[in-house]
Amino acid sequence: MDLERPGRVLAALSVVPALAVAGWLLAGLPLLLLGWYAPLPLLLLGLPAAGLLCWAGTRRLGKLVTATPWQVAGVVAVAVTAGAFNLLMHSEQVVIRRDPATYAQYAAWIAGHGSLPVPVQAEAFGGADPWLLFDSVGFYPADGAVVPQFMPGPPMLFAAGDWLGAPFLVPPLLGALAALTLAGVVARLAGARWAVPAALAFAVSMPILYTSRTTFSEIPSMILLFGGLALAHDALAGPNRARALLAGLVAGLAVLVRVDGLRDVLPVLAFAGLLIAMRRSARARAALGPPLLAGLVAGAGLGLLAAYLLARQYLSYLSGSVRPLLLICGAVLVLTVAGTALAPILSRLRLPRWAPTAGAAAVVLLMAALYARPWFQTVTRQPVNADDLRTYEMIKQTQRANGLPLDGTRLYFENSLHWVVWYVGLPVVVLATIAAALLVRRLLRDGTPFEWLLPLAVVGWTTVTTLIRPEITPDHPWAARRLVPVVIPGLILLATWALARGRERLPERGRRWGVAAAVLLVLVPPAVTSIGTAFTPVERGEAAAVEAMCARIPPDASVLIVERVTGDRLTQLVRGMCGRPAVRVRRGNAEVAPVAEVRRLAGRVRAAGRVPVVLGAEARQVATYGPATQVMGLVARQDERSLIDAPNGTWSLRIDVWMAVAN
Repeated sequence: MDLERPGRVLAALSVVPALAVAGWLLAGLPLLLLGWYAPLPLLLLGLPAAGLLCWAGTRRLGKLVTATPWQVAGVVAVAVTAGAFNLLMHSEQVVIRRDPATYAQYAAWIAGHGSLPVPVQAEAFGGADPWLLFDSVGFYPADGAVVPQFMPGPPMLFAAGDWLGAPFLVPPLLGALAALTLAGVVARLAGARWAVPAALAFAVSMPILYTSRTTFSEIPSMILLFGGLALAHDALAGPNRARALLAGLVAGLAVLVRVDGLRDVLPVLAFAGLLIAMRRSARARAALGPPLLAGLVAGAGLGLLAAYLLARQYLSYLSGSVRPLLLICGAVLVLTVAGTALAPILSRLRLPRWAPTAGAAAVVLLMAALYARPWFQTVTRQPVNADDLRTYEMIKQTQRANGLPLDGTRLYFENSLHWVVWYVGLPVVVLATIAAALLVRRLLRDGTPFEWLLPLAVVGWTTVTTLIRPEITPDHPWAARRLVPVVIPGLILLATWALARGRERLPERGRRWGVAAAVLLVLVPPAVTSIGTAFTPVERGEAAAVEAMCARIPPDASVLIVERVTGDRLTQLVRGMCGRPAVRVRRGNAEVAPVAEVRRLAGRVRAAGRVPVVLGAEARQVATYGPATQVMGLVARQDERSLIDAPNGTWSLRIDVWMAVAN
């Protein structure tokens, strides 16, 4: 049987997602900056850009993967099934409670208006006033307008769903493409035999299900990072400078998707420097260093430019994390340049004989220490600002709901490796640790397998830094999103390599049963964890409830939101999805805004020739101003908030909104 052609098909299919996403982002960012982000310009520029990158990245593929038609069909079947299942179970998070709804509102705004920032229409309220607050959760004030909180990459992708009239289509599609991407990397590095089990283990893991059903940034980031690893592998196999350039570009664009992408691609910078330093000993590989570096600088540079122009307030908010990250980036850059310059001297040095074994032992000890961390450390943080205080109170509320001792300073980061065990199973973590130790030992001993150096560096660096400091509110499944871009797919990749090596050591007669047992070890634990939530969609009905609410707000209304939770959740939603000017009215420490000020502001609205509408969470909060009408009474399910165990269910959710036309 000819196994090369199916192998080329699998190799090509698995890099197409990253190349297509990269092309769309490359075309979309300039259009968004110019205020022209609309379907026609994107079709004219985005599709050709994506097509060109896909052609350049898949043309003349050599013998990269050996696969059977059934293995290729199996990978595609897993991806299609995962996409269809997550589309069926999709979430409808549009009311801003957490990040997915912020991304959804961001996408809806640029899909409908094509530009940033978001104008606040102060004139609809009679002009600016000290009692008017135009910002809200996820949207920061910026020079008389508001700007969304996050990087623009994911909303540029999600906006396509809004244009198609199916705003919840894109996340499941990206989840399917992520499974396909991981399968391609596994096929290249561990063998096509393991591509289907790896894709399936990835697809059934709860954090992947969770982030593939609604508008998160982690899945697009994973596609770009692992697509970049696949392209880098293909470039080394050639060697091929064009693919090296594409590998750097695709990986660098992860910065356009998530600020954390800057940390994730640091190993690519160091690897490019290493390739350049090999100009005397391995010229063919060394020739790949400059294009890889150029692509990385271009992709990451576009991400940083977008962050500066479109998300500066977000960076200021994250300054406590961004500044140390920039210092780390600077240190890595300096070390890379110095190492490249000193390569002739460093090449004469020889590691001591014990170094390979010590390196392998260090990997095992590090993972053991991370696993034992809860027994000797309790991670806490004292609140120092308003955001910290909100997190402090939220953690206490979650502890109360979980029946735990109340201590809002607890962050639970010491449990981070246990989180991984919940979601992929202890066998995968053990196998990945063994694989990482063996690969480190071999690379330190004789520099082989060289094609594993970059994947191991990316997976190892990001896994360790993420587990040490996840930097996320620690309730689950929410906190599990931190594991999606690299940790979960990276450990699955390493585990499959360990299984492939283990299979080679089995006697011929026992291989079939050994492989079957290994596949069960990889698949059963994540499936068992996921079963409690996989078949329960959350926040269903929000889209219809919002549409009904918008229809009941007068077309010429200016909306004054007088209660805190309603203001946080609905200010941008009313402005963006309902198309009505909306503000929060300053409350101070009170439950609702002062009646006298609301009446005064309502008079200013009437003087501006518009209808003053007041929104709150209860009838009594708005009845003072006119007849109260309930415009939303949604009852749905929401994600569980578990702190010390894997989530196994959902919680109830009720959202009430009352309206009065001020008389």
